[in-house]
Amino acid sequence: MTPSHSTYHGRFAPTPSGPLHAGSLVAALGSFLDAHAHGGRWSLRIDDTDRSRSRPEAIDAILDQLHAHGLLFDGEVIFQGRRTECYEAALKRLEASGRLYRCHCTRARLRAWAEGHGQVLGAIGPVYPGFCRKQPAAADERHAWRFRVGDHRRDVADRRLGKLSQQLATEVGDPVLRRADGPIAYHLANVVDDHEMGITQVVRGEDLAPLTPLHVELAEALGLHVPGYLHLPLVNGPDGRKLSKTNQAAPLDNRHAIDNLRDAARVLGLDTASASRDTAAGLLERWIAEWRGRYALG
Repeated sequence: MTPSHSTYHGRFAPTPSGPLHAGSLVAALGSFLDAHAHGGRWSLRIDDTDRSRSRPEAIDAILDQLHAHGLLFDGEVIFQGRRTECYEAALKRLEASGRLYRCHCTRARLRAWAEGHGQVLGAIGPVYPGFCRKQPAAADERHAWRFRVGDHRRDVADRRLGKLSQQLATEVGDPVLRRADGPIAYHLANVVDDHEMGITQVVRGEDLAPLTPLHVELAEALGLHVPGYLHLPLVNGPDGRKLSKTNQAAPLDNRHAIDNLRDAARVLGLDTASASRDTAAGLLERWIAEWRGRYALG
């Protein structure tokens, strides 16, 4: 891929662990509208780096759902599971620059530490205590690769949420970029592919906002382009938790595409007044114009 960051390029990047649900549609619709409101491209990328979570039938379901809801993407589908060599090359660059180290800490060791000393919960989960940062594992030991974050505050502008700010060392810690059993972490694949695809604006769910300062840190460590960000409101289930495949969220029913689109648009704060002859294409055209008035880039 040859990156170009001179014109708008957005993307939708679902994990194929199951079909899309109402929360997924909000993310897809928001990123679609932002791309079209700026006269840009909208791509589909399948986040299948972890084969244990990926289901081939889910990919077909996602494609059918996007088509049924009028969310047509540009170009070919990008599969992250086919791009391992690119991520390995990025790991080597980080290792050469001193930003990567081998870690042989097991879950049992980290759990024992947390039980004895108290676990520090950061912005994206438990903060790594830093055992192997001080004394990395030997090359011949089974190990994961961790990214050494900087000891500073990282601020990132978000078009909806305002400033996202984190003290990475204390609020995030050093994340694993490749697990000991092989899979590449979302953080690395996401940053590398956004650059190589020429993504200029990342529009995704608000649940991923806490990852953004880390992603910017990682992109800069690799010398990659940093896109702009817009994080969208989430859809919660009856129990108050974010809808997700893990929580067995109901898949979108393609037979009710118009109603599904209206529900997603309502979450995004768009005008959902109905007309007797509404079509998916007509609704999308109307919302593109409304989105342009609200979120147009200066």
